[in-house]
Amino acid sequence: MPTLLDRVPHSVRASGLRAMYGLPYRVRRLIAGPPLRLDGLELALDAQLLLRANELANLPPLSAGAPQQARAYLKENSKLVLGPRIEPVDTRDIRIPVDGDEIGARLYVPTGLPTGSPLLVYFHGGGFVVGDIESHDNTCRFLARHGRVRVLSVDYRLAPEHPFPVPVDDALAAFRFAHANSRELGANPNGIAVGGDSAGGNLATVVCQVTATEGGPKPVFQLLFYPATDATRSTRSKELFGKGLFLTQDDIDWFMGHYATREEDKRDPRYSPLLAEDLAGQPPAYLATAGFDPLRDEGETYADRLRAAGVPVVLSRQADLIHGYVNFLGIGNRFREALFEAAGALRAALEITVRESVAK
Repeated sequence: MPTLLDRVPHSVRASGLRAMYGLPYRVRRLIAGPPLRLDGLELALDAQLLLRANELANLPPLSAGAPQQARAYLKENSKLVLGPRIEPVDTRDIRIPVDGDEIGARLYVPTGLPTGSPLLVYFHGGGFVVGDIESHDNTCRFLARHGRVRVLSVDYRLAPEHPFPVPVDDALAAFRFAHANSRELGANPNGIAVGGDSAGGNLATVVCQVTATEGGPKPVFQLLFYPATDATRSTRSKELFGKGLFLTQDDIDWFMGHYATREEDKRDPRYSPLLAEDLAGQPPAYLATAGFDPLRDEGETYADRLRAAGVPVVLSRQADLIHGYVNFLGIGNRFREALFEAAGALRAALEITVRESVAK
C-alpha cells in the first residue's frame, strides 16, 4: 500500500537524503544511533545512516512482494542513492544475439579514451530477479571513468521468467559477443575482463570457469564484488548478518527460490561456483567483500580456493560496509572510496595485460 512518503517527489527525497549526509558528524551519529559492532567490526557511519534512513522511511524489503513489484520498487528507489550522472562518459545501446533471441547491453566509453583499450563485461546484481542496466548505470559510469576502461553492461534475462541456467547462458553469450566484436566495440581483444556484483559476481565467476574448461577466448581478469558463490550451505556471516543489514536471509531465500527450479540446481557449479572441483586456469581476480554482509564468508572462501589453485587474487574486505555498496555512490563518501579502490585495481591490472599483449 502506498505511503505518504511515496507521494514525495524522488528529487526531493534524494535531496533530503544527501542533506542528511551533509550534517555535522555529531548530528549524523545521533540520527544513526550508537556505533554498531559485530564480529569485531564497526559499521561505517555512512552505512549505518543509510540503514537508519530506510528504517525511518519504513521501506519494505524487496522480497515482500512479487518479482514485478520488486523491480518497480527498485527502479524508483535506486534513484535516491545513485547520485548525479557521472560524466563525461559516452554511451551506446547494443543488442546481443542469444539462442535466436536478443538481450540488451550498454557500452560505456570515457570521453577521449582511445580505441584498442581494455573492456570490462559487467553483470549487474539483484539476486537474478531484479536489477538492470539502469539500476547500475552510475556504477558502470564510475568504473569506466576511473578505471579508464570500456564497460559493456549486460541486461541478462531474469528469473522467475528465465530461471537457471538462462542468465548463465546470457552471460557467456555476452562475453563471447564482446570478444568476437571487439573491433566494433573499440576494444583490445587481448584485454577483455568480466566483473559483477552479488548475482552478477556469480555470473562473472561462472564465465571464467566455463571458458577455462571449454577452450576458446577467456577473460583476462575478473572484478568481483561480494559474489554469491555457494547456495548449498549456511555460513557464519549469514548467521551474523542475515537480519537488518540491507540484504537479509529472507531476501536470499526469496531470490534463490525464484532462480532455482530444482533443488539439485543449487549443487551445479554454474549455480554455486564454489563447488567446482578445479579452479586452476582462472584469470587473476580482485574480489571485494563487505564486512557486514551475509555473503562475506562464501566470497572469501572462493578467494582462498582461487589462491590454492595458483590464481593471483587480491582479496579486499571492506570491513565496515554492507552488501550493495557499489550502488550507493550518491550519498556520503565511504561507498565511493571502496569503489575507487576497485577501479584502481581494475585499471592497473588491465594496463599490465595490454602492455604484455603488445610486447608479444
